[in-house]
Amino acid sequence: MTRINETSGGKNDEFSDIQAKNTVVINLSKDNPDPEKLEYCAEVIKRGGLVCFPTETVYGLGANAFDPAAVKNIFKAKGRPADNPLIVHIAGYDMLNLICRGGENQRNRISLLGKEYWPGPLTMIADRDPAVPDEVSCGLQTVGIRMPDNKIALELIRLSGVPIAAPSANLSGKPSPSKAEHVIKDLFGRVDVIIDGGDCRVGVESTVLDITGDIPAILRPGAVTLEDVIKVLGKGELPDWKKAPKKGETPRSPGMKYTHYSPDAEVRIYDGKDIGGVRSFIAKEAEKEAANGKKVGIFTTKEGAYAYDGKRFAVTCAGTRDDLLTVTHLLYGALRDFDKKGVDVVLAEAFPQTGVGNALMNRLYRAAGGCVIDIGDN
Repeated sequence: MTRINETSGGKNDEFSDIQAKNTVVINLSKDNPDPEKLEYCAEVIKRGGLVCFPTETVYGLGANAFDPAAVKNIFKAKGRPADNPLIVHIAGYDMLNLICRGGENQRNRISLLGKEYWPGPLTMIADRDPAVPDEVSCGLQTVGIRMPDNKIALELIRLSGVPIAAPSANLSGKPSPSKAEHVIKDLFGRVDVIIDGGDCRVGVESTVLDITGDIPAILRPGAVTLEDVIKVLGKGELPDWKKAPKKGETPRSPGMKYTHYSPDAEVRIYDGKDIGGVRSFIAKEAEKEAANGKKVGIFTTKEGAYAYDGKRFAVTCAGTRDDLLTVTHLLYGALRDFDKKGVDVVLAEAFPQTGVGNALMNRLYRAAGGCVIDIGDN
């Protein structure tokens, strides 16, 4: 067993009830992960420990989904609100029977969508089996289920012999981790093991699809789009993801209720009918903020680089507007880089809310706490 980093993590005053752990960081090849090292990680899961692992979406913070005490430790390690349900990760359809009690209609939908998108970035919400603890679903009678498209994740689940409950492996509210270094920054000293399996391919969390109703509904947009769902099932809907659950109501999916994915800097989104006008407006706003002594970050694409002074501002050009999947993939890394640069405020361009653009704007919207400035025709 190779222990690359092992030390006692210090306590954070904000979460002083967390007992500092000796966190082990393990490097694994994403294509040929070392079986011995994975066995070690699986034993940690079996003993009720916490293991951070890569998936194709983002890194997950995992525990035995059938162990209520272990699941509670997930919430403690993240500082996660107790009414924000977790997603359960499985390695095969045999595990589905352990956690899902959905009827024929739900099973049919799982089968049809699973043929296309499992393993993959799709979580399906179905009726849960009583074996799934309330701690996982926060008292809801449903459970989110996903089969990740990552060899390390699938083999970890298989060797553990149990489904693994896992939210993203970051401190609650912070940008989700698409690299192991993000996990180490947030959770070192709070978990037992962090697996470094390289960068995540998608870079944002899975699509969450509620299949319990008459019309399947996307509760959190992701790489699997509404168009993809309709193509397979013949129907589907994407409710307004800006609307939060009512006060006191437990959200049916992660990512619905709280400000998420936020860097330390304030984030504002600027929208308008003409992207050139939006960029001119942002440039003026950036000058005003800089004149007030603030360090300004700007989130744009390669087409927008001309509009901003890269020497004066921290400008991130994340792909192109013709490739929103790449922009989405780079988003969380960009938000974390703004923190590294000591940025005070991030001014971000809005993107079209079509296809994967819904996932991109959903994450930006949450990161900005809903702050969208519409400049209209200006």
